[in-house]
Amino acid sequence: RGYADRDAWLEAGKLGLIGWDMPEEFGGAGIEDFRFNAILNEEYHATGSVGIGLGVQNDILAGYFRDLTTDEQKQRWLPKYVTGEYITAIAMSEPGAGSDLANVKPSARREGDHFIINGAKTFISNGMLADLVVDVCRTDPDADKPHKGISLIVVETGMEGFTRGRNLDKIGQKAADTAELFFDNVKVPVENLIGEENRGFYHLMRNLPAERLAIGIHAVASARRAVELTSEYARERKAFGQQIGTFQVNRHALAQMTVEVEVMQTYIDQCILGVNSGELTAEEAAGAKWWATETQWKIIDRCLQLHGGYGYMNEYEIARLWRDARVQRIYGGTNEIMLDLIGR
Repeated sequence: RGYADRDAWLEAGKLGLIGWDMPEEFGGAGIEDFRFNAILNEEYHATGSVGIGLGVQNDILAGYFRDLTTDEQKQRWLPKYVTGEYITAIAMSEPGAGSDLANVKPSARREGDHFIINGAKTFISNGMLADLVVDVCRTDPDADKPHKGISLIVVETGMEGFTRGRNLDKIGQKAADTAELFFDNVKVPVENLIGEENRGFYHLMRNLPAERLAIGIHAVASARRAVELTSEYARERKAFGQQIGTFQVNRHALAQMTVEVEVMQTYIDQCILGVNSGELTAEEAAGAKWWATETQWKIIDRCLQLHGGYGYMNEYEIARLWRDARVQRIYGGTNEIMLDLIGR
């Protein structure tokens, strides 16, 4: 069906797999160390686990809910955020704007103590299950530059006029839902604005490096899992009377990919230290996302090839890794946009 049961989220909350970087008074562990995000991603892949969307909550939205919310908002949202009772999503992409965040169209018109939100979003991870949706919308249509009129407003499940469209049928990552969202005169209290009004674009730019680095972490862990699976397969599978791993061309391929994974790991680890010290730049994060995901795809595609016909069978984990990896070069900003950010 394309999404996980809410029970899985509640179990993850019980196990402390959500919101460990939130303050202890709200149920978190108060550990603001991005190495924990890396460890979680690595362990998921090391065990062959399927992602259900926890990365959206831990890697992408944690910074918004931890750093941009008021004390009242923290009291209202964080306890259930940490337990998995509140699932979160961020609505950036829309039918006419994906990587071009400065030109989002959905509007949020101020009327007294409420915003009236209209518009549509698409490709929203966790959109089908989300209880709290951080909507990226335009609050000042007359701003002298488009990026100066954007705000972040939390829309809550049950608000009149907020509806979900299709759970989109993706190539991969089938356990994590991706939805269309619609806003038809949704009346949202001003108290649901997070961060500063009309400074949403700057808040996004502050948090996007961590999101892009998380994609890079995912890339390394996934590639490592693929090489491990392929090495094991190469020892078991025989052709022409010998293990396929003993053929020089395959042995060299596995050796090359092993080194590439270690280079990826070292590169990404350095970027993680940069996040923790507050020194990782947007350009460096874009570079890490671009290089890691391109290398991930090359490695996993080669690993699938080494599985031969079995690699094309859905029952083999390598096939799922291959399908799941394709979007890595698209979401979080396409890799072409990453190169453009660096090039500027």
